[in-house]
Amino acid sequence: MSLVPTHDRFRTIVMLGLPIMGGMLSQSLLNLVDAAMVGSLGQAALAGVGLGGYVNFMAIALVMGLGVGVQATVARRRGQGLVDQSAEPLNNGLLIAALIALPLSLLCWFNAEAILAQLSDDPEVTAIGADYFRWRALAIIAVGCNFAFRGYWNGIRQTGRYLQILVVMHIFNVVISYGLIFGRFGLPEMGAEGSGLGTTLAMFLGTALYFTLTWFRGRRQGFLRRLPPLAELRLMLRLSLPNSLQQLFFATGVTVLFWIIGQIGTAELAVAHILINLALLLILPGVGMGMAATTLVSHSLGAGQPQDAYRWGWDVVKVAALMLFLLGLPFWLMPQLVLQIFTQDPELLALGQWPLRITGLGMTLDATALVLTQALLGAGASRMVMGVNLGSQWLIFLPCAYLIGPVLGGGLLAVWLLQSLYRVMASVIFAILWRRKHWADIRL
Repeated sequence: MSLVPTHDRFRTIVMLGLPIMGGMLSQSLLNLVDAAMVGSLGQAALAGVGLGGYVNFMAIALVMGLGVGVQATVARRRGQGLVDQSAEPLNNGLLIAALIALPLSLLCWFNAEAILAQLSDDPEVTAIGADYFRWRALAIIAVGCNFAFRGYWNGIRQTGRYLQILVVMHIFNVVISYGLIFGRFGLPEMGAEGSGLGTTLAMFLGTALYFTLTWFRGRRQGFLRRLPPLAELRLMLRLSLPNSLQQLFFATGVTVLFWIIGQIGTAELAVAHILINLALLLILPGVGMGMAATTLVSHSLGAGQPQDAYRWGWDVVKVAALMLFLLGLPFWLMPQLVLQIFTQDPELLALGQWPLRITGLGMTLDATALVLTQALLGAGASRMVMGVNLGSQWLIFLPCAYLIGPVLGGGLLAVWLLQSLYRVMASVIFAILWRRKHWADIRL
């Protein structure tokens, strides 16, 4: 196996993966812009929005798996030559998104304060986080629909459309959130919760743009031409539910990690919000490259070429590792300058420097797990992926983080180092699973 992909395969990966990677990168930048704006309101606002954001991550995780299910099914149908039916999986995803999201939004809206109170003993942090979370909960249905639409456009290899809509959403989000946080452009001054409302409005704008674009492009391929048959809904649930549950437990794990760090101290909690968003600046582009692997692997399997699918997985890992190394350079070369974008507090700057260096150095090694997770999902091995990720996070990392951090007094740095080690372990496990090729026998 060569160290670099061939020129043609490299070009295919870049042409397919860069728009997705750019879209994920823009999403990370949006989170960082929100953190920078809210950070000017003080530590309580930063911690509250961070806590509310992670609880919202738990809620939307239940619909996030729809993107993978739609993408894998669309790509498989195109690989089988069923182009005129390639938009039908999108119908299934949209219906399931609505059925899950509507009751979930109501549940979160009316119980926001009680949920946040379980995660923080600081009344100010809880109040800010609950107000922020309520607004974000209203957008769960928009998030579910957007993931389903994204799966369709990625599955037909039109990833540029996804990037275009995401950029429009994020520009609108920054402008409207800034206006609502600080009372600009004739908008009410809402403080930290204005960031939540701004993001929700941007999500619904994205749904409207996706729907309009897909109406003209996807009608010939079955978009909203018939009600989804029960058998197809079951297939979509079989593909999406394990990934949604994995996302739910991962999101819950991030929230638990946030709670663990909160037991160490409020300053650690505030800087952890910055660090996690900076880590996502690298993780999400890596996941974006993995989504390119989802399409390439699923398309090859649909065409009856499992060895080609196997090669695509490793080729995307190589490209992703190089890109994550380059993106991570500023984190370990100039961590203080990066952190100063979000806070001028000397205590937070001191706490965050070495964890940020670890993040920058560790992401290159994490590329294997980020890409092969998505490649295995493209092959339909969603239960396998869920088992590895949940086992390594919940049975190993989180118990050890609690023991090393709050119990033994290791502090934020020890917890962050442990997190990087657990992700390296996950990369090794996924590499072994990919080499065994059991996923090539899965039928969709």
